[in-house]
Amino acid sequence: MKPTSVALALATLVSLNTSEAVAQDAETAAELKAVMQQLQQLQQRVIELEQKLAEQSDSAATTTTTATTNATANQQVEQVAARRQAKSSALAARVERLDEDVQAAQNDPIRIGGAVRMQYKWEDYNDPLKDRGGDFEFDLVRIDYSGEIGDVVLSAQYRWFQYMDTVQHAWVGYNFSEQWQGQLGVTKVPFGITPYNSNSYFFSSNFYVGLEDDHDLGAKLLYRSSDWDFDVAFFKGDEMGGVNGLSPSKADRYAYDALGVRLAGEGLYDDPTALVAESNSVALRAARKYDLAADKSVEIGASWQFGDMNNGTDNIGERQAWAVHGVYNINRWTLMGQVTQYDYDMELAEQGIVVGAYAYYDTIPSKATLYSANLAYSLPVQWGPVTNLTFYNDFSLMTNKRFYTEDTVMNVLGVAVSAGGLYTYFDLVTARNQPFVGGSMSGDSKQTNTRFNVNIGYYF
Repeated sequence: MKPTSVALALATLVSLNTSEAVAQDAETAAELKAVMQQLQQLQQRVIELEQKLAEQSDSAATTTTTATTNATANQQVEQVAARRQAKSSALAARVERLDEDVQAAQNDPIRIGGAVRMQYKWEDYNDPLKDRGGDFEFDLVRIDYSGEIGDVVLSAQYRWFQYMDTVQHAWVGYNFSEQWQGQLGVTKVPFGITPYNSNSYFFSSNFYVGLEDDHDLGAKLLYRSSDWDFDVAFFKGDEMGGVNGLSPSKADRYAYDALGVRLAGEGLYDDPTALVAESNSVALRAARKYDLAADKSVEIGASWQFGDMNNGTDNIGERQAWAVHGVYNINRWTLMGQVTQYDYDMELAEQGIVVGAYAYYDTIPSKATLYSANLAYSLPVQWGPVTNLTFYNDFSLMTNKRFYTEDTVMNVLGVAVSAGGLYTYFDLVTARNQPFVGGSMSGDSKQTNTRFNVNIGYYF
């Protein structure tokens, strides 16, 4: 029963009793009146308590509702946060997987470099040039690519001259181990002292018969250790595709190759009428290296190559070459020496072999022996941007020339100056029957020519 009902019942009972009391005894009227007043006060107090209790009940209900609401809201926030955390974790895992995939698929950077070169020349065998004090001219622009794509190695170089453009090398390779590497493409023929049998801008006379820094199209396997170098290579043909190549001019190439047979009555610089090219060649090179002391080392090696000569239809001859070579280093000094012999055995009656490079043809004897001896001294300096001077003297001799009697001789006295990316050759060349110094490898001149040459190159 509610408190209000209790109060009303109590009041009714009291009222009945009071009426009876008044009828029986007037003396007790005043006392009953006082009791009545107390009961009324009590009734009023009960009503007030009831109202207060109702207010407290409403407040408690509101508090309970608010708490329930807050608990529900908190629960929803926690659920949203949990879902967001789950999504964030899933996204982070996906990003991590994508990053791993990118790292796995990412290629090592391909490095791009090159050079821009120009030169000054003065020649005592060129009267107009002498009269104007020499010429300063553009030499070349070149672009180099090198690096790795996955486990595959890349190296390529292309050159632009005033009068031609050509590939110097372009190959892909694979590192089978730290010592073994395979190469496929236009790659360097392993022969003689490497990388160059020379210190000067003009190479040695071996370069002009195709036996220094030559590149052909084929496959090569290299082995390198602290003690030994081994190279074995097979070349299908020269870098321009041989007789059947698509190049408009067979002489537009970087390094010298056999391009024809020089027939009787033809000039030394004439275009060939009997075309020929190298085919199916094999090259071998081995070198033993010794470290004699902290600043002293020696390398002794031998090279050999053999191949067919093809006219585009049939093999019409063979060629072979061999060399023994050595390099001795002590402190800042370097001494290089090489003996080379080559022989073209052709079915046609010939007066030499037509070779070509740098957009012109020349003639070399079909057989000859070459000797080279080079001495260099490297001097570190601190002259502004200049950090090193390399002084050198390169000597070449070509003798025992089939059908030709006069030797080819070239001596280059010079210095190479290093200054940051700038590398400059100062060369004084004295030569006889030497290309680019007023002669031909098959020339019979007894006159010695002189050329002063400054080649300035910025390499990047």
